[in-house]
Amino acid sequence: MDFTFSDEQIAFRDSMSRFLMTEAAPEMLREIWATEVGRSPELRAKIAGQGLMGLSVPEEQGGLGLGDIDWVLMTQELGYYAIPDSLADTAYVATGLIAGLPAGHPARSRWLPRIVDGSVRIAVGHAVNPWVADAHFADLLLLPHAGAAGIELHGVTHDAVTLTPHASIDASRRLASVGWTPGASTLLAAAPLAKSLWDKALDRGALNAAGQLVGLAQRMLDMSVDYVAQRKQFGKAIGSFQAVKHHLADVATRIEFAKPVLYRAALALSRRDPRCATLVSHAKLACGDAAWTAARKGVQVHGAMGYTWEVDLQMFMKRAWVLDAAWGDRGFHKSRVAAALFADGARLGPAAMLD
Repeated sequence: MDFTFSDEQIAFRDSMSRFLMTEAAPEMLREIWATEVGRSPELRAKIAGQGLMGLSVPEEQGGLGLGDIDWVLMTQELGYYAIPDSLADTAYVATGLIAGLPAGHPARSRWLPRIVDGSVRIAVGHAVNPWVADAHFADLLLLPHAGAAGIELHGVTHDAVTLTPHASIDASRRLASVGWTPGASTLLAAAPLAKSLWDKALDRGALNAAGQLVGLAQRMLDMSVDYVAQRKQFGKAIGSFQAVKHHLADVATRIEFAKPVLYRAALALSRRDPRCATLVSHAKLACGDAAWTAARKGVQVHGAMGYTWEVDLQMFMKRAWVLDAAWGDRGFHKSRVAAALFADGARLGPAAMLD
């Protein structure tokens, strides 16, 4: 399997990385978190100016019309810099839901151009997420409803919902349970179209979380390497001790094993592979494992101070913990993988992955 990215994809990723390195340094994120809303309209506008918000919006609505494989690189960067926003929920998951509506649907022309210029926030609810991220700041909430004919897709504006906030261990994550009343005016898609859209939204949401988990794992590894190169014991940098090297080598190995699984899932999603759900769940599990390992080993090499607010490691560690349970926890994704593995006639082994 060839996972080589194009020069254009690599260039766009590198440009976003350079931008976020300057605009989203840890000290700047701390200042944003300390505000009442915990969000920076200025940062979001700058990110939109870089073209990220319109990455997968169709060209007829002013976007770039790119897809899942392009996003798998971007989500890693969003994770690496711990962007304090459910930005990809709007630019990737919500865009997929709205762009999947019929060509003449009024929601497409109303919301997609605003996603491109960054003037709208869209929160996405789903049955696997008991609480909705960034519902308090959303101009539009995309929510499921079980109708008589099956699952439906509804679009509800902020003034038509009641919200109950829920605290998160991640200081940048703002969660709420949503109360609302479905009606003809909020209905965007009925069954069976809505069922297809929600299934794809689940896979995109899980893939988005998986990509961010890999980015978080890499950032925690880089921070740990920097720390052990500077911290000294017995007159030597602790990074020279073999036990410390083993800890960090474990993290590097988990990351390298997770990336091909992540890219394979993105490829399956872009091709509408019938095994897509299984591959996405595999990616979520592998990437979550890499992030958990990076957090655990990072705390070990930092010592107990790694948990404290003053050390940047805790920002990325807590984000990894909450994203691991977002868009389906480990039990959910293990069940999807198990269902595929133990199904009658299941094709297993390396040859099955080459189709």
